[in-house]
Formats: sequence, structure tokens, C-alpha cells
Amino acid sequence: MEKQTLPNSTLILVFGILSLVGCCCSGFIGLIFAIIALVLAKKATTLYTENPELYDGYNNVKTGKILAIIGLILSSIATIYSIWVLATVGTEGYQQMIEEFSRGFNEGVSGN
Repeated sequence: MEKQTLPNSTLILVFGILSLVGCCCSGFIGLIFAIIALVLAKKATTLYTENPELYDGYNNVKTGKILAIIGLILSSIATIYSIWVLATVGTEGYQQMIEEFSRGFNEGVSGN
């Protein structure tokens, strides 16, 4: 009997990668992808442990799960930091910080 690919094994890997990328965006996006990847990985792991001889692609599930755990941790830190910044300086202070950063960046790029 030919082995079947585990359902969603590639999707779990992609969502694990996206959770790492999403942690740089504000954290919240990375949290969503990490949680979805972990839920799908749990289902795929359960399916694989019941009949390991029937399925192939478990390496993608393991790799995606590890990436999702790392993405979950980094996204949680980024989300907590974003909430802390907004709670301490507010939205106006945050916008002012971004303007000062971009002004300093533009001056550095232009060489002035």
C-alpha cells in the first residue's frame, strides 16, 4: 500500500514560517498563524501516531510545529511590548516616536 501525505503537513510548515514573519508585523498576526499551525499539528500528530505506516510527511509537521512554537513566543513578546508602549505613551506618543525615528532615518540616508 502506498503511503499518503499527512493532511495539512505543508500548510502547517507554511503557517509556522508565517508565524515567524508575522511576529515582526506587530505580533498579533504571528499569534494567529502560530495558533492555527499548532492546532493543525496536534491533529496531524494524532493521526500519524495512530497509523505511522500509512502516512508520509511527518517531518514537515515537526518542523512546522517547532517554527510555530518559536513564532508564538516571539509574537507574544512583540504583542506584549506593543500593548505596553501604547499603554505608557498612548497613540499620539507612539505616532510621535515613529515620526522622530523616520526623520532621523531620512537624515541618515540623505547624509545631512
